[in-house]
Amino acid sequence: MKSKLNPKIESTITSKLKLCLRVLLYGVGLGVLAGSTLKMIVLKQERENIVTSNLSKHQQKSFKINQNNSRNKTRKILPLIFFDRSRNQKELTSLSFQWRNLSERHKDIDASAFLLFIDNGKYAQLSPNKILPAASSIKIPILLATLQKIDSGALKWDERLKLTKDVIGGGAGWMAYQPLGKSFPTHEVSTEMIRVSDNTATNILIKRIGGINFLNQRFKALGLEATKINNQLPDLKGTNTTSAKDLAITIALVDQGKVLSLRSRDLFREVMSTSKSNRLLPTGLLKGLGEFSDDPDYKLMIKGYRVYNKTGDIGTAYADAGLIQLPNNTRVVATFIVKGPFNDPRSSQLIRDMAAVMAPFLRPTSQLP
Repeated sequence: MKSKLNPKIESTITSKLKLCLRVLLYGVGLGVLAGSTLKMIVLKQERENIVTSNLSKHQQKSFKINQNNSRNKTRKILPLIFFDRSRNQKELTSLSFQWRNLSERHKDIDASAFLLFIDNGKYAQLSPNKILPAASSIKIPILLATLQKIDSGALKWDERLKLTKDVIGGGAGWMAYQPLGKSFPTHEVSTEMIRVSDNTATNILIKRIGGINFLNQRFKALGLEATKINNQLPDLKGTNTTSAKDLAITIALVDQGKVLSLRSRDLFREVMSTSKSNRLLPTGLLKGLGEFSDDPDYKLMIKGYRVYNKTGDIGTAYADAGLIQLPNNTRVVATFIVKGPFNDPRSSQLIRDMAAVMAPFLRPTSQLP
C-alpha cells in the first residue's frame, strides 16, 4: 500500500526515528560500559582492602606516609592487603596449629613462619613478628631497594659497580676473589646476590644504594618493623634481623605491584628464580605433595608449582622465603626462620617439615582426591 504522506515529511520522520534508535543504542552501550567499569573498580577496591587489620599501627602509619608523599608521583605505594575484618578473618587455624606442634617438639629452637594467599587474604602463622637473625634472607629486601633505585632513575640496570676493599665479604660467592677495581654491571651483581648468595655482591649493592642507614630507613618506610642491617654480610653473628611477616610483606608488596614498576617487578621475579638453594622450602613442599627428588624445583614445575625463593644459613639460624605460584595460577607467600644450636640439622629439618604440612593447603580444588 502506497504511503499517503508527503515524501519529504516521510523522510524527515524516518531520519528522526533512526536518530532516536541510534541514541537509544548508544545509551544502552554506554550504560553497559559504565556498569562494567564500576564493577571492575569495586572488585579491585575490595581486593586492595582485604586488610590492614593485622598490620601494626606503625606499619599502617608508614604506608599512609608513603601514600601522602607519592601524591605528586606517577606510582603510589599502597597498603599491603592481608586480612579483612568484615570477613571474620581468614586464618588457616589448623595449619597454624600444626606449625605450633612441630615447633614445640624442639624447646631449644626458636621458630617463626607465615603463609599468605595473596589473592584472598587467607593466612597461617607461627610467631610471625618474632625478631630473628635474617642471615641471607636480608638480601630479599635489599633486592627490592635496588630495583626501587632503578625505578627512580638513580641507578641503571647496566651501570657498572666497582669492587673495592671495603665491600669484600667472606663466605658464599665468587666476587670477593676478583681483582680490586674490577667492575660488574648491576644486573650481574644483583643476580649473583640471589643466585649463589654472594656476600660481596650484596655489600657492593649496599654501598651503591646509599649505605646501611639509608637501607634501614627504606625498610622502615615500607613497614618492615623487624628488618634491620647492622653489619655487612656475611654477618655470621646474626646481628642483621628480620621476621617471617616482614619477609612476607616484602615479597607480597612486590607481587601486588605496590612498590615497583611492572618492569622492575618482572626483574625481581627473574632474579629470584635464579636461586640455586632448594633444600628447604622447595624440598619440604615437594615432600608434602608426596614426592621426592634430587631436583625438587624441576619436579615441582612438572606438578604445576614454581617456587621463587631465597634461603639464609649462618649455622645458628636458617631461613627460607619465597613466592609460590600454584597450578591454578594463584600465588602464595611462605616464609620460615629458625634459630637453634650451631649447625644443628634439626633446624633445617624443621623448615622442611613446616613446608611439608603446608602443602595440602596449597593444592588447587581440582587436584584434591
